[in-house]
Amino acid sequence: MKSPAELLAERTARVQAAYELRVPDRVPIALNFGYMLARLGGITNQELERNPVKAQELLEHCALRFEPDIISGLGFLPHASIALGDRQTKWAGYGLDANGTFQYVEDEYMKAEEYDAFLDDPTDFTLRTFLPRAFSELEGLASLPRLPIMLLGYTTIRSLRAFSAPPVIAALEALIKAGKEVDQLGAIARVNSKRMQDLGFPNAFGTSSLITAPFDFMSDTLRGMRGIMLDMFRRPEKLLAAMQKVIPLVVEFAVSAAKRTGIPYCSIPLHRGSDGFMSIKQFETFYWQSFKAMILGLIEGGVIPTVFYEGVYDQRLSYLRELPKGKTIGRFDRSDMFKVKEVVGDVMCIQGGFPVSLLQGGTREQIREHTQKMCAVVGKGGGFIMGPSTTISESDPELVKIWVDATREYGVYS
Repeated sequence: MKSPAELLAERTARVQAAYELRVPDRVPIALNFGYMLARLGGITNQELERNPVKAQELLEHCALRFEPDIISGLGFLPHASIALGDRQTKWAGYGLDANGTFQYVEDEYMKAEEYDAFLDDPTDFTLRTFLPRAFSELEGLASLPRLPIMLLGYTTIRSLRAFSAPPVIAALEALIKAGKEVDQLGAIARVNSKRMQDLGFPNAFGTSSLITAPFDFMSDTLRGMRGIMLDMFRRPEKLLAAMQKVIPLVVEFAVSAAKRTGIPYCSIPLHRGSDGFMSIKQFETFYWQSFKAMILGLIEGGVIPTVFYEGVYDQRLSYLRELPKGKTIGRFDRSDMFKVKEVVGDVMCIQGGFPVSLLQGGTREQIREHTQKMCAVVGKGGGFIMGPSTTISESDPELVKIWVDATREYGVYS
């Protein structure tokens, strides 16, 4: 039996080879268990979200049971959101019942007529407009003066009176509380990361930040889907200008996080660039150009973008060939994985794409057959990591075991 140190070295080398478009000893396996951990542990989703110690215990159990090469549990935790009165999210026990799953609540947090305010001063817009709207505990920030006036120095000290107002004090206290929550969870995460490594599971492939494409940045948390679709027709110049403003913001954020943590990977889930959201011409104009510029900026800053191409990207795959070879990782959802391999298999490491429907209700034979085909076709020549199309929260653990065992059987490179 191999030691944890030997397994750690093997798994690290296996994943690194795939990332670099080389051929490893076998196809690596990546599993994101999500809320399955709660079901396996006999606890509620609320307890899983609120108790990181218990969540880690269950993750370690799954790690030893399924033995993947990359493993993760819940991507986010609610502690800071609850402290801030987050209106954009719902969690188990916070807007949902105890077994609810994380939900994002989209709304129009930036009005159509506020583009100029955003473009003129994104920092001021964030502080005095967005945060008070998005977080109930930060409403007091709306009464602050424009802080750049403090550049006048002592002559503007009287404006600090605003910080003595009870709503402002409450907002600052909420920010401090949220900051402490994040700090405490970060300390726990560092301990848990070391625990996983001691069990033989690499922590080198986590992400140091999460950002979105410029279009999604403007859509997800600011304009909403309806608003941004109207903006494409009614105020395209403003939208394009705003996205250009966003690029350096997100690039600097991700580059700084990578340097601070020593983890070069940045997670980028794409939401509205997939087939069906917009025409090819609109995709070129409003989505692709700013996204590509962001990716190139990240790479120049030493960041390795790990992009989740959510939905179906079959009609957009040719654009991905414009990305630098071997510099990004592409995780795919419901795209045709065989077409993905054909079009971009020599451009990026491909991850995911195994249908979770098979892991929920497929037969042993169906799972093994599809696994064999993916290993043979998508895994040919390396550069492939077997993974589910999305989280396996609702999957059957026994079917997941059949799948990972089949990958170990069929994914060996001769």
